[in-house]
Amino acid sequence: MNLKEFLKDNSLIMDGAFGTYYNSLYDNDELPEIANIHNKERVINIHREYIRAGAKLIRTNTFASNSVSLECDLNELKTNIVNAINLAKIAVEKSRKEGFADTFIAASIGPIPFEDLSDREAIEKEYLFIAKTFVENGVKIFDFETFDTLEYIKETIDYLKDYGEIMLSFCVNQYGYSNAGLSAKKLCMDAAKLEGVVATGFNCGVGPGHLTAIISKIFESVSIPIMALPNVGYPSNVSGRMVFANKNVSYYVDKMQEILKEGASIIGGCCGTSPKHIEALTKLEFFKPRKINKTDIDDNTATVSNKSAFYYNKTRKLIAVELAPPFDGDDEKILASAFALKEKCVDVLTFPDSPSGRTRTDSILMASKINRETGMCVMPHVCCRDKNAIAIRSQLLGSYINDIKNFLVITGDPIPSVVRSSVKSVFNFDSVGFMNIIKDMNENQFKDSAMVYGGAINQGRSNFNVELQRVIKKVEAGATFFFTQPIFSDEDVNRLEIIKKEVGKEVKILAGIMPFVSLKNATFMKNEMAGINVGDNVLQRYREDMTKEEGERVGIEIAREMIDKTKNFVDGYYFSFPFNRVYLLDEILK
Repeated sequence: MNLKEFLKDNSLIMDGAFGTYYNSLYDNDELPEIANIHNKERVINIHREYIRAGAKLIRTNTFASNSVSLECDLNELKTNIVNAINLAKIAVEKSRKEGFADTFIAASIGPIPFEDLSDREAIEKEYLFIAKTFVENGVKIFDFETFDTLEYIKETIDYLKDYGEIMLSFCVNQYGYSNAGLSAKKLCMDAAKLEGVVATGFNCGVGPGHLTAIISKIFESVSIPIMALPNVGYPSNVSGRMVFANKNVSYYVDKMQEILKEGASIIGGCCGTSPKHIEALTKLEFFKPRKINKTDIDDNTATVSNKSAFYYNKTRKLIAVELAPPFDGDDEKILASAFALKEKCVDVLTFPDSPSGRTRTDSILMASKINRETGMCVMPHVCCRDKNAIAIRSQLLGSYINDIKNFLVITGDPIPSVVRSSVKSVFNFDSVGFMNIIKDMNENQFKDSAMVYGGAINQGRSNFNVELQRVIKKVEAGATFFFTQPIFSDEDVNRLEIIKKEVGKEVKILAGIMPFVSLKNATFMKNEMAGINVGDNVLQRYREDMTKEEGERVGIEIAREMIDKTKNFVDGYYFSFPFNRVYLLDEILK
């Protein structure tokens, strides 16, 4: 019988914590995964203790088996995982000979703690490597645990669906949100939609009391069995170590009984639990798993309010103009530029979020003031560099109540190396993760009038296929429009046309137009601004001795040429004027 068949008519008890229990037994802070190589009997014995306690599913000792946590290469990582699999099999076999029933073995796969989440390809590659190692060694159940988002593991899940059954458990706080800012409900609903996933739920993060409340709110929205593996309680910080006190087992069990009543059909334990807790769970009253009909579930997907979108009811080419917020407290120039554009055919004004990692006036507050002063539609850029999920959700709520509902979501430029010792980036997730936060808030908090958001396209990226796939992922995350990097070549034009065909007519693409006003301006942008590809053929059209008017004239000519080459397929244009020379817009659009 496979796991899915078992869960049709049975509840399942999993094992408890491996890591905290291991460290309590051997009084050290080393990763328990190291024992897969150097203390194999310890691993076998802990598995056997949980089986004797009544666990019908044990997880391999591989939660932190990854190249970052173990500080090893992939060959060493593979050896560690293979050893862990064999040790779990030995424990099950020995227990069987002692008269215990067969026990499921699941691959424990935890989050890889990469510091830099921008190298998506490398992250996804390692998850896939770990998954393939388990598959090659006969594991049929794969338990992804303590995740805060599905980003980075979707491709691995897609691979594993052909080789076994997948369990997905997330880590949320007592309010039901993950570190990536996503709600418990959204996480489980999205997991349930993935082919091959047979159970979803929560582990770690909270104690059983808070988890009871979380599960009670989401049960009716999730179509597959729900897992509940809470911590024994909340830890204390003792000499820099997170220590879980020896909590009352009876309290834990009482709360787990409530969790079963709320609809969980898979229970076990996380940090601070031990075989004693699992043995006590076997005395609980189990209920036949309640069935949820998928067709009866409201997927809670919010429809983007067209009236909120800057492109609402527009049939002509769209025009967006970027205005850079000031470095200081003087907003006179940016206000003058905004008022100069008020009577033009401008659909939205956009405001970058401290581009190049250099401090400028906050983009959302700047947008709010321009909106109040001019009444124009505004769009702040928002990036992942400086804020965690708590701050981001807070900003979005503040923006919403100030009627700012259009956003350009970007990962963000890195902080300049000269200040990295004193200023730290956050980058808890990338732009796709940020979009998923807004999507989640649209589905739960902004149902009546959803936020509208889009992303950036770097069509000049060296690996164009990677950029194309990123665009597709952003569309899947709810992006309805894109602004591109400035275009200066036929290659840029051709790449944008390919992207437009891929995303279809419903997704708006505004081609970036940046009219250089001098040779110095063009040379600087070519050599010092990341993501802007300026060919020598562009520089050759400028001279050092040009007047201001002559330089502007060349910039206008190049802008018109790029507009002419893209007019048959893009939906509009995204203008960025050097030194806020917004008066050039009239000349370009004549």
